[in-house]
Amino acid sequence: MSAGRRASFGPGLAVAAAKRSFAPVVDERARVLVLGTLPGEESLRRQEYYAHPRNLFWPILFALFDAAPAAGYAPKLEFALSQRVALWDVCALGERAASADATIRREVPNAIDRLLDTHPLIGAVAFNGSGARRLHDRHFPRRPGLAYLALPSTSPAHARLNFAAKLGAWTALREALGSRD
Repeated sequence: MSAGRRASFGPGLAVAAAKRSFAPVVDERARVLVLGTLPGEESLRRQEYYAHPRNLFWPILFALFDAAPAAGYAPKLEFALSQRVALWDVCALGERAASADATIRREVPNAIDRLLDTHPLIGAVAFNGSGARRLHDRHFPRRPGLAYLALPSTSPAHARLNFAAKLGAWTALREALGSRD
């Protein structure tokens, strides 16, 4: 499927081009892999994970470790890595209307199994929302010995929970890191 291929999502939904994921953010320190679905429109435009100004991922990650938020993208990535957190998306490629995870179709998964094989110290996979969990489970079996964390989406589209509630749920990520030293 070419990056410019268009897809129809049914009555009332816009036609959308295929979208591509970014490379994983991971190094030898990684203990938890956070999986999203596929970058949203603002993330694609800026070529940054969780770039939408109302996405709570970065504020939550810094709050989990009582750190002041970093101003630029590179310092955010280094902070995640310093906390032993790796980032990637379930989908390498997929068709989606705007940034709506529920409309992802014809997805091609990233090589998550290979990443886990080459980073054996990763002991937990954290899903940033139910869409990431659903897509992961469609393409990959759960591995014995890995913890799987179903966390609420940090996307602004999922505003049912406020920052405090999401932060409370995401403490499971910090706890998983504490048990993986």
